[in-house]
Amino acid sequence: MGPAVYVQTNDAAENEIVAFSRAEDGTLAPIGRYSTGGRGTGEPHLPSQGSVVLSEDGRWLLVVNAGSDELSLFEIEPDGLRLADRVSTGGRRPTSAAVSGALVYVVNNGTASITGFDLVDGKLSALADSTRPLSGEDADPAQISFAPGGSALIVTERGTNSISSYAIDERGFADGPTTIKSSGQTPYGFGFANGSVVVTEAFGGETGAAAASSYAVNGAGELSLVSGSVGDTRSEVCWAVITNDDRFAFVTNFGDGTVSSYEIAPDGGLTLRDPVAGSTRQGEKGVRDESLSSDGRYLYAIDADARKVFGWSVGASGELTPVGEFEGLPDTVAGLAAS
Repeated sequence: MGPAVYVQTNDAAENEIVAFSRAEDGTLAPIGRYSTGGRGTGEPHLPSQGSVVLSEDGRWLLVVNAGSDELSLFEIEPDGLRLADRVSTGGRRPTSAAVSGALVYVVNNGTASITGFDLVDGKLSALADSTRPLSGEDADPAQISFAPGGSALIVTERGTNSISSYAIDERGFADGPTTIKSSGQTPYGFGFANGSVVVTEAFGGETGAAAASSYAVNGAGELSLVSGSVGDTRSEVCWAVITNDDRFAFVTNFGDGTVSSYEIAPDGGLTLRDPVAGSTRQGEKGVRDESLSSDGRYLYAIDADARKVFGWSVGASGELTPVGEFEGLPDTVAGLAAS
């Protein structure tokens, strides 16, 4: 299969992946739907970033089934997706997954824990005794992801306004958590650039209070503040992606249907570039998960309330130009991964 975009339906009876092919000009065309074998929550607005993720080599697609407490693994084949495996996540209500090489971790919202898996020969095998707690039972995790190189895991915790990190040893086991307070309230999605992690801050949905911060990440995953809360003037920011050259971050503001952009300095510092770099339905709630194509040329985001995927081309200076709106999604749509 060539370049594509993947989302999940999060359907409570039968969760599915909806796949779109991507043309050279960034436009999308539906390929088909593929059952995950599990169940979603059936609720609009699955509150997480990373419920659908691609492996670094683009061969595997992972999707959490938040309604059946499972993780599904698809192999990406020339003519579509093949369900290769499905396993229990070892906890309740998994909402986000991370993959680095042959190592996979999932964060379980309902049990405030992380669990590891080996991905070998198209199968997922749970790492025995790999489950670790978050900082507290009320953590309400939003995203889990590996730092570049795979030596650390980061988890944002909305419930505690904290960020937890774990050092990963040579066997793939996590040591931690080491937890710091977030610079701003309701830390949510994040991405990595220039040795730092850029984290969005939803501030409990307060109108006009959306912001982002950045933290330097050392080899053991310990975080230290670089830029404190830098507001984007919008509302309910949640998701974040970083351009391939580490120069820009794009964040989606659920509260008013906009995409804001930040410039990222070589030291990881943040400056607001454009409060409205793009929009789905400006002034209307709904824009959520986002992803950059693997070549960095296109940004895609789902507007769950509009039941569409929106796309933009990404300019060399961080500007966004719309390439289209693509239909065929349920209002429970969640997660987005682009190859």
